[in-house]
Amino acid sequence: MTWGGGIGAGFAALCCFTGRLPLVLGAVGSGMLTGALYRDSVLPPVLGLWLIVMGAGLWLQRQR
Repeated sequence: MTWGGGIGAGFAALCCFTGRLPLVLGAVGSGMLTGALYRDSVLPPVLGLWLIVMGAGLWLQRQR
């Protein structure tokens, strides 16, 4: 859970702050989704969700 959250948060941050999302989507053949996903109303909440997943994983790890 911690690794998945970290990887997801890192990828979301990369797409949010550097503009790499159109390149990534084009590379995997999903360039038509760029208009729907490359908006400020989508990427920051996704980043927040992955950070919550990572935080929950760290919390559960510390509980053990």
